[in-house]
Amino acid sequence: MANCPKCGYHLKLTDWKPNCPKCGVNLVYYEMEEHLQQEADVAEVEHVRVQKKIDRLKASFVGSPYALVRLAFSILPIAALMLPLCSVTYSGPFIEQTTQKINAISIYNLASSLDFGSLFTMTKSNIVGSGFSGYAASLICILVSLLMVIVSLIALTCANGRFGNARNIFNNTVIVLSAVASAMFFKKFATGISAVFPDYFSGKLQFGALVYIITALMLLAINVIITIKKPPVKYKQCYVGGIPYEEYQQMIDDGVSMDEIHEKMDVILAEREAKRLAEVAKAEAEKKAKEDAELEAKAKRYMETHEHTEENKDEKDEK
Repeated sequence: MANCPKCGYHLKLTDWKPNCPKCGVNLVYYEMEEHLQQEADVAEVEHVRVQKKIDRLKASFVGSPYALVRLAFSILPIAALMLPLCSVTYSGPFIEQTTQKINAISIYNLASSLDFGSLFTMTKSNIVGSGFSGYAASLICILVSLLMVIVSLIALTCANGRFGNARNIFNNTVIVLSAVASAMFFKKFATGISAVFPDYFSGKLQFGALVYIITALMLLAINVIITIKKPPVKYKQCYVGGIPYEEYQQMIDDGVSMDEIHEKMDVILAEREAKRLAEVAKAEAEKKAKEDAELEAKAKRYMETHEHTEENKDEKDEK
């Protein structure tokens, strides 16, 4: 059996009553208020931690003019991907000349239906191997760049974390390098295939590729600026039992006993309650004064109207 939490008396099976047979303390409710206070402290401290995460998340997107610009620049590359990135023109015997412009949607459809086994087999060809090697490398690089654009946008949720700025710069650098490499490999692919089939194939980069690289560079630049400027995160002031969290944490670090902390909490909460009651009393007094003023004004108007009526009655009686 357990011991009494107050006097240490060893409880027996026959001690079925809720009170300790030695000291009489209620075993069920002993120090219940202290336990509830401790749970309340833990809940408020956890709330402070969650609030700080919310504040950092908010600051990552709209916490400063720099964050707003970064959010816009994070969306621009996605919009640029909808523009024509490149075009290929092909024809052949009994095949009409066709020009196809490629953007992110085309790339996704191509990658989802492409037979990569056959593609890598073509890269080993003695005739078109060089060209298709550039094609495979260009496709892989642009897919990496597309993926990192999405990752970079998602990573903004933790941009104000410990490694947030370094992570953003790394992601943006990968986006830029992958895009540039994809363009270079596409040129290699177009040159290689055109050399083999000069009359039947040609490939060109379109303005969308340049716009995409420029927007990626803009995103990289704003993240570098944010890293240098370090705009502060505006944290909402939080309290634990009425004590500012920073002061509460400092008291804990200094080894202040919980009894002293709770005594201070009681004083602060009592002062807050007194202030609230004073404000309520003041509001009620102002409301009563306003009502009395209105009643007085109504009475004055009534008296003036009544006197005017009596004067008119007297004038009629005289006539």
